[in-house]
Amino acid sequence: MGKKIIKEVEKEVMPYYGKRGKVIDKNIYGDETSIFDKISEDIALKYLNDVNIISEEIGKIDNGSEWTVVIDPIDGSFNFKIGIPFFAFCFAVFKNDKPYYGLTYDFINKHIYEAYTGKGAYLNNKRIKIKEFDPNNISVCIYAENININAKRVRMLGAFGLEMCLVARGAIDACLDLRPKVRLVDIASSYIICKEAGAIIVNKKKETLNLELDHKKRYDIIVANSKDFLKLI
Repeated sequence: MGKKIIKEVEKEVMPYYGKRGKVIDKNIYGDETSIFDKISEDIALKYLNDVNIISEEIGKIDNGSEWTVVIDPIDGSFNFKIGIPFFAFCFAVFKNDKPYYGLTYDFINKHIYEAYTGKGAYLNNKRIKIKEFDPNNISVCIYAENININAKRVRMLGAFGLEMCLVARGAIDACLDLRPKVRLVDIASSYIICKEAGAIIVNKKKETLNLELDHKKRYDIIVANSKDFLKLI
């Protein structure tokens, strides 16, 4: 189902890429909802019947199901509207509140990251895993204040869910958001993918981070390829 949704979403929203788009409302977090956010969400919702839904624009719909779908219609909306080529569609499935399936779609590169719990992580149907930690060649994405990491490369790319997938496929060592501002919709799909790729996911206290199906909760998060990386923070 997820792949069917992204095919239609891509067709309908990409014509708005780099064109800012009309602001039509505010979402439950008080952020602007642009027309492309709404189009993407509406497409996903029409495929989802009789399941619980948590989405960035509408919040939570409880249909009393054992299944819950968590959606971020456009991860990196600001990037999308001003033409920065780094954004994604995020789709996660939970069964009885436990992670079941995650899909994060990188529109620009046509990368489909996906994982079922217990079955590994994949990029366009090829198995992916985290890279080996090298203390002399550290690459990270960081959203934090007053932090000093001796990294060779530091980035802030504006779509945290998609940045997590860079850890999953071994492109970077870690991504961190320590503010805390991260919402369930931002990370649900990529959380599953990263776990299945072998990543360590903890909070800033370095405690294992478990997701709750609470659309209002905010997280601080560290996604890393090694416990050795955590020693640097």
